[in-house]
Amino acid sequence: MTASVFGRTAEPIVIDVWSDVVCPFCYLGDSVLQQAIEQFPHGSAVEVRYHSFQLNPGFPVGEAIKADEYLAQNYKMPAAQLEASHAHLTAQGTAAGLDYRFEDSIMVNTLDAHRIIHLAKAAGREHDMVMRLFKAEFTDGLNLADHEVLADLAAELGLDRAKAVEALANGAFEGDIRADIAQAQAYGITGVPFFVFDNKYGISGAQPIEAFRQVLDKAWQDRAAQPA
Repeated sequence: MTASVFGRTAEPIVIDVWSDVVCPFCYLGDSVLQQAIEQFPHGSAVEVRYHSFQLNPGFPVGEAIKADEYLAQNYKMPAAQLEASHAHLTAQGTAAGLDYRFEDSIMVNTLDAHRIIHLAKAAGREHDMVMRLFKAEFTDGLNLADHEVLADLAAELGLDRAKAVEALANGAFEGDIRADIAQAQAYGITGVPFFVFDNKYGISGAQPIEAFRQVLDKAWQDRAAQPA
């Protein structure tokens, strides 16, 4: 089986990603994964699918507080520990082309943000929406539970703003979101980001590019070893 034939006629290598838009490690992990795919010689034969996961499903709907305040209150993280963690992630993010501004990040219930991702998926803009929401959270300091903000971000990507407003108002895609979360539970996923390659290999956390490349190479070798 040649690479060219595989790329055009066979099923792509599928990477299923569970993430949440208020997870800084998810933002980093996704960005590094994309770099790994770009470096992968068969990157055109890779499909990435995103799945909903809520790190804080019990966070009150309609409320919003500074993420640092939330971490300090709920995880008893001292200011020095927070600063050190942020500095480390900021450096990693800079290397990946990301601009973390943790002092502006806001903690919210992310259910409605996941609705917008599913709306974008139906229009073929799933990855673009995921990345825009990450940037909105970690660079722009936007409230990702605010329906107006979410509708504006959808419109920014060329989606129908009225449809976004309607989806948010009607609680659309609830079944899809719950199915994603149920699948994560079935896999035993308790934290994100979590990446599943070809339904065979799992990677947890924001790993270095070499780790993603190794699994991509392994998945490709598995495909090449299959009978034509």
